[in-house]
Amino acid sequence: MITQKTIQEVMNTAKVEEVIGDFINLRRRGVNLIGNCPFHDEKTPSFTVSPSKNIYKCFGCGKGGDSVRFIMDHEHLSFPESIKFLAVKYRIEIEETENTAKEIENKLITDSLYIANDFARDYFCDVLFNRQEGKSIGLSYFKERGFREATIKKFQLGYALDERDEFTKKAIDKKFNIEHLRTLGLTSKSDLDFFRSRVMFTIHNISGKVVAFAGRTLSSDKKQPKYINSPESEIYNKRAVLYGLYFAKDAIRKNDECILVEGYTDVITLHQGGIENVVASSGTSLTKEQIRLIKRYTPNIKIIYDGDPAGVKAALRGLDLILESDMNVKLVLLPENQDPDSFLAGNGTEAFNAFLKDNEEDFIFFKTRVLLSDTGNDPIKKTIVIRDIVSSIAKIPDTFKRTLYIRQCGEMLDLSESVLLNEVNKVVRADAKAKKESNSPHSQELPVDSEDQWLNPKPVLSQSEPEILRNDAWQEKAVCSILVNYGHQVIDETKKQTVSQYILESVQDILSYFDIELYRKIIEQVGKKIDAGFTPDHAWFTGHEDEEIRNFAINAMSSPYTYASWEKKEMFLQTQKMPDENYVRDAESALLRLQLRKSKRVIKELESYLKDATPDVVESEDYGINFKVYQVLISQRNEIAEKLGTVTL
Repeated sequence: MITQKTIQEVMNTAKVEEVIGDFINLRRRGVNLIGNCPFHDEKTPSFTVSPSKNIYKCFGCGKGGDSVRFIMDHEHLSFPESIKFLAVKYRIEIEETENTAKEIENKLITDSLYIANDFARDYFCDVLFNRQEGKSIGLSYFKERGFREATIKKFQLGYALDERDEFTKKAIDKKFNIEHLRTLGLTSKSDLDFFRSRVMFTIHNISGKVVAFAGRTLSSDKKQPKYINSPESEIYNKRAVLYGLYFAKDAIRKNDECILVEGYTDVITLHQGGIENVVASSGTSLTKEQIRLIKRYTPNIKIIYDGDPAGVKAALRGLDLILESDMNVKLVLLPENQDPDSFLAGNGTEAFNAFLKDNEEDFIFFKTRVLLSDTGNDPIKKTIVIRDIVSSIAKIPDTFKRTLYIRQCGEMLDLSESVLLNEVNKVVRADAKAKKESNSPHSQELPVDSEDQWLNPKPVLSQSEPEILRNDAWQEKAVCSILVNYGHQVIDETKKQTVSQYILESVQDILSYFDIELYRKIIEQVGKKIDAGFTPDHAWFTGHEDEEIRNFAINAMSSPYTYASWEKKEMFLQTQKMPDENYVRDAESALLRLQLRKSKRVIKELESYLKDATPDVVESEDYGINFKVYQVLISQRNEIAEKLGTVTL
């Protein structure tokens, strides 16, 4: 394992303009360098390199990061491989810690499993092309499907003979460990071949290594399963693998879209037809791990369904995970009795692409339309559909996107926008509360007593106020942008307090009220690092393993620091770019305005509660507590407003 000292030396030494300059032509524009983006096709340069910040950013496709991230994305290398790549360039000696005996043993086992799978792949491919049974059955089948020989070899398709143990005997003759063969599902517990009389599909991980196989029977015997697959192992986690992704990832990045189909042959047929940005889920709903893989290359996914309405309705239930990941989902329903393989074969690539373009539909709208079609005039059925749609919309993290869906789905469902908005907000709050409770180490503690409630109030929240008006995203983003850009700077020389420490102390009491999960996550992670004795700097943010945090940091560092139309958002900061010497004032100002915004919001909710309270509620203890909280917040609001020189109404 590479030592942290070496990693830090590489990251401190590597100059982003030198690293990227080895791959593309850059020319100077002001303090920055520009060039054509290597990650997507463009005529006008939008790829910007900042030597002073040691980062790059493409304003066309959104790619960005530091030197290590560039090598990872451009050369398709892992993090350790990228560090070694740059260490060679800058002649930095690589220090590595000695692996423990257990680590060495695990690596030997992993390497052995990969080698055994490579042997199996070569065996199945050889049988397909050179054995009579393979040629007459397997190769004939693939060619009947329209697969060219080059395609068959590229996807490493093969055939398993109808023999009891030929493969196992050959593997043992080559000194492969029988336990490894069993682990991989190549050999049964009784030492017989697991795959027999089946055409074979080789499954690769994202690096192109063989991790598993799928065998399809060509027999008409319905007692036999159509497909059998390798079991999970140390090298194969089926939840984290997508068929064809290794061959598709460059095309997905280039097209900024991933097409998802169901079967192996669909992927191969589309790929052969020139549609290469396609992967298969192998007949199961997408998992979080698979969604994360796709999101590395694009936030856009298009799912193609066979022309089977019943199957589509069943599949719709598993797509909310994609919405939760803040991806844009479109669906295409093929004509009845058609699948991607047959449709492309019968109509050609041009017609297939035209059909996709003309018939793609946003997931939420598609789901609404399809589910409504079965409700008729039955109010019970329609209510169930509405709750289903509300649940899906509530999964979307982007507040503005969520609001637009509410508006358009309200028309489709014949509901007022306010009613639908209210229901979505209920689900959003319930989900947030459940998530917070599940993550809290004190989630099982008893409720606090009245005195603690007064000191740390949790005021009654309005159920009807539109989420869009309650959202403090602008103020939260401003604070996090300052954290990224200036968090490592010292704000108080006497206390040796950094901007990060100052911000963390200031937002501690209101962090649970943050609207945007990403901004809360950034502050929480910075807090953990500071507790561990490290103040995050630019390199920590731009090299962060969390893609959301990394992308936010790159955008915050590479965009001109302006507050456009802040007056409309109750932030009266300067509109020009923030000079470095202003970070103390701006940190203080942004925090005060965030606190003011939070106070005003809670005050508004409490005013609504106090105003609408019935006589019984007025006499209750809760009413008295909330009234005291209201008075305290009014006082705090006025103090903050006085510091800012603003007028409160």
